[in-house]
Amino acid sequence: MPRKGMRSIFFHPPKFSPSPSPSRNFSSAPSSPSTHRLHRISFSDSMMEDKIINAEDIITKWDPDSSSYAKITSLFYENRREARNFLRAVSDLQSAMQFYVADSSSSSSPQKLVHCQLLMQTAIKRLQKEFYQILAANRDHLDPDSVSARSSTATARSSTSDYDYETEDEMLTSPGASISEVERDASLAMVDLRSIAECMISSGYGKECVKIYKIIRKSIVDEGIYRLGFDRTGSNRHLHKLNWEVAEIKIKGWLHAIKVAVKTLFLGERILSDHVFSTSGPIKESCFSEIAKEAALALFGFAESVTKCKKSPEKMFRFLDMYNAISELWPDIESIFSYESTSAVRSQAVASLIKLGEAVRATFANFESAIQKDSSRSPVPGGGVHPLTGYVMNYVCFLADYSGILSDIFADYPLEIRSPLPDSLLQNSPTAENPLSPIATRIEWLILVLLFKLDGKAELYKDVSLSYMFLVNNLQYVVWKIRSCDLSLLLGEGWVPKHESKVRLYAANYERMAWNKVAQMIPPNPTAEIPLDEAREAFRRFNSSFESAYRTQASWVVSDTKLRDEIKASIARKIVPPYRAFYEKYRVRLQRETSLDVLVRFAPEDLENYLSDLFRGSGSVSGSGSVSVSVRPSSVRSQGSNSSSK
Repeated sequence: MPRKGMRSIFFHPPKFSPSPSPSRNFSSAPSSPSTHRLHRISFSDSMMEDKIINAEDIITKWDPDSSSYAKITSLFYENRREARNFLRAVSDLQSAMQFYVADSSSSSSPQKLVHCQLLMQTAIKRLQKEFYQILAANRDHLDPDSVSARSSTATARSSTSDYDYETEDEMLTSPGASISEVERDASLAMVDLRSIAECMISSGYGKECVKIYKIIRKSIVDEGIYRLGFDRTGSNRHLHKLNWEVAEIKIKGWLHAIKVAVKTLFLGERILSDHVFSTSGPIKESCFSEIAKEAALALFGFAESVTKCKKSPEKMFRFLDMYNAISELWPDIESIFSYESTSAVRSQAVASLIKLGEAVRATFANFESAIQKDSSRSPVPGGGVHPLTGYVMNYVCFLADYSGILSDIFADYPLEIRSPLPDSLLQNSPTAENPLSPIATRIEWLILVLLFKLDGKAELYKDVSLSYMFLVNNLQYVVWKIRSCDLSLLLGEGWVPKHESKVRLYAANYERMAWNKVAQMIPPNPTAEIPLDEAREAFRRFNSSFESAYRTQASWVVSDTKLRDEIKASIARKIVPPYRAFYEKYRVRLQRETSLDVLVRFAPEDLENYLSDLFRGSGSVSGSGSVSVSVRPSSVRSQGSNSSSK
């Protein structure tokens, strides 16, 4: 307990009586200053001797070499009140030593000073043992989660005096303390560590205390990094030589480890070192730096090592994941590693961000180049969606998920158009009159490059109408993907309507090229009177033309269900009504024909049935292409394969 009233009892101003008159006690003379000084020294010396005696009793009691009980028992665990008295005894002993160093008038001072020094060494030996035991025994209780959870209350309650230590100790050990047992154990351990550290540092034994702390806590950090699955044994230097599948497994482990390491492991260590060594800025900085710096440099250095891998398109999203992880953690990194001695960690994090940004830009350029260099020459059966279209649009949709990060990466790198695209596409390219965000500009450009390649692939079809069907399917797939992954918000509200109108234009061109000839086989005025020979010939020509068109297009495909129905309805409107009129006009008049079934082969309902069966071929996002590689093995392929169910 505090030494209440001690100063008022022993150090109040002396009360001098009035000076005696000459007629009284002439033999007594006033005391000299040297006499007063001797009295004060004698009194202080007596106090110091009392302190030494009291300190010697408790220090000797807990001397590990004095008894087996003291050797195997923890003072702070066994008797917390006596532990507080032990710390006070060391403080008193330190005061006594300072007194005897300053007192040069007494011949016994050196001898007493030596005695105090021997007692101090015994006490420090005990405190070293306690400090080590608390650190070692509370590895689980002083895990980063517990330390982080306690930080707000512990920091607020703590100060540098032993009175605050007693107050907090009483609060934590009182029956009404509203904390869990784990939190209580962690809090008590932190209180004890801090009180011991303050005592040892103030007594001149900080070096011994710090050495123990660094060894144990560094082993905990290293073990924590290992348990997080991050291997920092030097393999980072050869990471770029690994098979990408193996490297990707390491990256996934890193993505998990970096978040836990920064927000829990390093944060917990910073809080703990700041708390335990709160009385000494240089010591707490030195401890944290030596404990966490090496592991942090290895973690952030890993990200930079990954960027040395070949910048192929399938690696884009791992680069972005790593960039995003460091970006999100940057405020924590800057706060936790704020010391000058840990500036190398901040620098490494920034360097990794820069390298990852460069890797993303290079990979983006390589992806565009891969689209342009696609050399597949095999037409997709039925004019379906080309594998290149499925691959690029799935890739683009994944890029949209990272639009914020990509905008940051490309903020200072405007798009430079170097590709020789046709004027019909360049007029739709991003311009100053239609400004977009940096990443929206890049994505729109990728889509334009894709559409240019699709125009070239449409020319592979010998049937012009099928080439238009190919363009219908692929542009419709592009529009559907833009809508499904909310890219329309990124590209602007006018992008989808503009390209939907192009889909309708391609569909109209297909219909004109594929069915106008069939429609022309029906007389312009189907109800007009014409000779029966001309009617017979009209039916023959229509039968042949319709059969040829149907047979040709039976394997063609329209992947989008709604668009498929719209195209079939449009064809039916073009052919069925005029044919019905012609059919009803001349069928009765031709009933006398011996081969009427051969001459009039289709009833209007037959035409509708045949048309309803069109465009269900197998053309879809499948097959192989020179650019068709896995971006995200499961998700990309599953999205592409579902195109026919839109």
